[in-house]
Amino acid sequence: MQRPSWDQYFMDITRLVATRSTCLRRQVGAIMVKERNILATGYNGVPSGISHCDAVGCLRERLKVPSGERHELCRGLHAEQNSIIQAARHGINIDGSTLYCTTMPCIICTKMLINAGIKTVIYAEGYPDESAREMISESGITVIHFTPGNDGLSS
Repeated sequence: MQRPSWDQYFMDITRLVATRSTCLRRQVGAIMVKERNILATGYNGVPSGISHCDAVGCLRERLKVPSGERHELCRGLHAEQNSIIQAARHGINIDGSTLYCTTMPCIICTKMLINAGIKTVIYAEGYPDESAREMISESGITVIHFTPGNDGLSS
């Protein structure tokens, strides 16, 4: 029997986490992993207790704001932010962990990941934010673009 590699396994879970998102534009999931253990999860969405975008609409959509711009207009938090917050709320140390994310982090999330001590980011889809790519490259965080089937299988 062949089993998925660890990267495939964690990326599959990340995609499942993304299904909780109520964002009208993009469903993103993120998980923090250390020593093959999931520490925290997050998906993009509004803060707890706030009306979801699927109920009240999307200001960024109404204003036709392109992806990767004007993050402050969004009611929601990004998946990476929510995974960091979840870890903090539960007292979980994410220093030195790996972030698996369905989408490459934006500049805001990149800054948070750097200061949180994340060592590796493994993402499935790109994101149009050149500043984030430049900063994460300068930070020394290892960045890996995950492509299914290219990561091998483990038995």
